[in-house]
Amino acid sequence: MESLPLFLKLRDTRVVLVGGGQVATRKARLLQAAGACITVVAPEACSELLDLLGLQGSTDVSGSEALCHRWLAAAYEGAKHLEGARLVVVATPNRTLNAVVSADASAVGILVNVVDSPELCTFIFPAIVDRSPLVIAIGSNGASPVLARQLRRRIEAMVPAAYGRLAAFARGLRTTVARALPDVEHRRRFWEQIIDGPIATQVLNGREEEAKCRLEALLAQQQRNPKSLNQGEVYLIGAGPGDPDLMTFKALRLLQSADVVLYDRLVNPAITDLARRDAERIYVGKQRSDHSVPQAEINQRLLDLAREGRRVARLKGGDPFIFGRGGEEIELLARHHIPFQVVPGITAASGAASYAGIPLTHREHAQSVRFVAGYLKDNRLEHRWQEFLSPNETLVFYMGLAALEVICSQLVAHGRSPETPVAVIERATLPEQRVITGTLSSISDIVAASRPSAHTLIIIGSVVDLQAQLAWFGPDTPQPPG
Repeated sequence: MESLPLFLKLRDTRVVLVGGGQVATRKARLLQAAGACITVVAPEACSELLDLLGLQGSTDVSGSEALCHRWLAAAYEGAKHLEGARLVVVATPNRTLNAVVSADASAVGILVNVVDSPELCTFIFPAIVDRSPLVIAIGSNGASPVLARQLRRRIEAMVPAAYGRLAAFARGLRTTVARALPDVEHRRRFWEQIIDGPIATQVLNGREEEAKCRLEALLAQQQRNPKSLNQGEVYLIGAGPGDPDLMTFKALRLLQSADVVLYDRLVNPAITDLARRDAERIYVGKQRSDHSVPQAEINQRLLDLAREGRRVARLKGGDPFIFGRGGEEIELLARHHIPFQVVPGITAASGAASYAGIPLTHREHAQSVRFVAGYLKDNRLEHRWQEFLSPNETLVFYMGLAALEVICSQLVAHGRSPETPVAVIERATLPEQRVITGTLSSISDIVAASRPSAHTLIIIGSVVDLQAQLAWFGPDTPQPPG
């Protein structure tokens, strides 16, 4: 993070705006909405700016205290124009002047923004979604204002205007709730129940008085029985194949409500970063020949944390019910009557195949697909290989990199053609994704030379031949002309 986002209170605070054109007007509109007292420093000012600030016909150089906003109709004359200011905004086409003002403001410790010159700024105006008192800010540290504005438009479409009404409703009752529920954790859970439940729906529908009565009744119930909100729960969440954008809305919502997160080796750190900042994070990853935390211990830990009244997110790569041992983990919870939810995720086979441009089924190539565990046990891989011989079926091997040579030799030995296409997909759906292709007879040598990481999936079948034509993701993907 290159800069720390903050919300600054500017009501009745002096802000100096150097410049009097259209760009300065846009900044003045934001500053005025925040309640700032704006001093415009410019020899000339456009009518729109003067109308906005109520200064039409005024060239106040005397500093009359009768006006909150002022126009000093003069060129910038150095740091004396900045005295008493909390912020300085520079919006002129004169790059030399802009640099001088920036240096003067920085020298006396005043925050400064120079429009379109991030290198001269000590703060940046974000793109804003205004649902006052709820305000959402999106910034790119000046790298791409257009991208920030596009994200703002998307968020505006997702966050109805009525959310401002909900925020105001909560603000009006914060003190009441804080007095009734002095415990911080208890109070946070209470508000989460409100925001995610029918009371919030009533507020969004304009029925604030009904919502208030319902909240007060619920608050009284909580005072009588404080433990009613302290029941623990486990969320078994499929984190998908790697790309955070492939998580479901429900997965993200539950992850961000969890008090503690247990995560596997294959979970992208960018996904664990989406949890609440104050959530405890516990690594319970396993890899071949290194089970740092035994499965039985993971199961018991989930039980113990839930019994403590904590909401536990159990993050697993892919889908928790497809080679994820998710069933084992919730069996113990079910026996002890601990509430749990299971959130499916995009399994590795689907994610890897889609991002590699390999359809798992295709009318002309494969009419079925089979998911197979590929990990070795005692250096052996026990399967009914004679069932894997159909040329019209795609085979997908999970956790099979170490067993690749065994898989290929067994399939050939049992009658599958040595020329059957094979793809080994490394770090699927991530920017560093790599697709290594070959045949049953050649892929082992190719992989040995390529040395992929353990984050791999193996796809076997004629559908792999479509990869060169359908590939769309990754650094080596051919781009269309123009």
